[in-house]
Amino acid sequence: MEKYKNIIIGFGKGGKTLAKVLASRGESVLVIEKSKRMYGGTCINVGCIPSKSLIVNGEKGVPFTKGIMKKEALTAKLRNKNYHMIADEATGTVMDGTARFISNHILEIKNDGLTRVEGDRIFINTGATPIVLPIKGLKESKYVVDSLAAMDLEALPETLVIIGAGYIGLEFASMFANYGSKVIVLDAKEKFLAREDDDVADLIFKDLTAQGIEFHLGVSLDEVSDRTDHAKIIYTENGQTATINADKILAATGRKPNIAGLGLENTDVKITDRGEIVVDDLLRTDAPNVWAIGDVKGGPQFTYVSLDDYRIILDQLDGNNTRSLKDRTIVPSSVFITPPLSTVGLTEKAAKAMGLDYKLFKFMTAGVPKANILEDPKGMFKVLVDPKTERILGASIYAEESHEVINLITLAMKGDLPYTLLRDQIYTHPTMSEALNDVLK
Repeated sequence: MEKYKNIIIGFGKGGKTLAKVLASRGESVLVIEKSKRMYGGTCINVGCIPSKSLIVNGEKGVPFTKGIMKKEALTAKLRNKNYHMIADEATGTVMDGTARFISNHILEIKNDGLTRVEGDRIFINTGATPIVLPIKGLKESKYVVDSLAAMDLEALPETLVIIGAGYIGLEFASMFANYGSKVIVLDAKEKFLAREDDDVADLIFKDLTAQGIEFHLGVSLDEVSDRTDHAKIIYTENGQTATINADKILAATGRKPNIAGLGLENTDVKITDRGEIVVDDLLRTDAPNVWAIGDVKGGPQFTYVSLDDYRIILDQLDGNNTRSLKDRTIVPSSVFITPPLSTVGLTEKAAKAMGLDYKLFKFMTAGVPKANILEDPKGMFKVLVDPKTERILGASIYAEESHEVINLITLAMKGDLPYTLLRDQIYTHPTMSEALNDVLK
């Protein structure tokens, strides 16, 4: 039985970065990945990179089939780069196969046969997998795709029904509408983007509807049945039964930790009722020298969070122990609709619910020169500030390039800097970031 200093199950962002660093130091590292198409992890193969490539090309008016080809070329290049990042290290090994724990530090890997390996340290980095709701006929329908398969379609669906009006569902709705699909979104929740401020959510709803996307909120899905060349969806809305025919159905109803078949029952690793691996603030499981990285442990499912997990773990291995989950208090996020929505910290709604005193800065994107140059002046900026300390409490930006501007605000929050620093900063022109001069007046 081969023994390694480090074994990493899964090729995701945090795990592969850790593998590269440890192997470059001369430590033996084994990375186990069950699919050759997943070298490099979810983000570069079936997540943020391919979806944003498709979104950008849809906004440019590129035909769907060409957009798919460009996406494939990009992910293939990155996949190859990531494989060699580990495999070309003298002490790095990539093994294809499905790993299963036999005990805390012994794994059985199934590929062409069965191989057992032992690791001094083991890092579980298996990510998350799409959730399919228990709707009659949904799982069995040949017209159903998840967010992964939607990016590999050979042809643009004429009519696409998306189940779920969450952030993933909205990204795909906006993207496919840009390519020319008739998009219909069904969601059980009555309120659109309930976590966001009402004024922001109302603007987004109006803009997506103007884009041609049809929404049905507060509905219950009753059944999906296949016909010769389409699927029939039966749902109930306002007490009335209705039907929709679709060329494809995209199930965008969330993701869950990917722990099926891992054999965690053979270890001391504990899981929650939601299937998330239980970790402490240093990402350690209850099994000695076994850690969990990324989506599999629950929490925000972002590749940059997985990268920060890597920093926490490497800090332990180096003996510094200065990083932990307790430090992760300010994390930005972006939803890549057109234009993108980016947020960090508190919304106005959350600040009110907490009874906080705040000063609100609100500015419509139409007043930003760069937004007009980009010919998309939709949206608004909202920034909340503590009036006593002048520190930023949170921001919501629905505007072109908001995903860049939000990082400036996050940096100011993390650095405990007054909002006036951003207000009075000299920015290049014309840029979206210079809007902060006007937003924060």
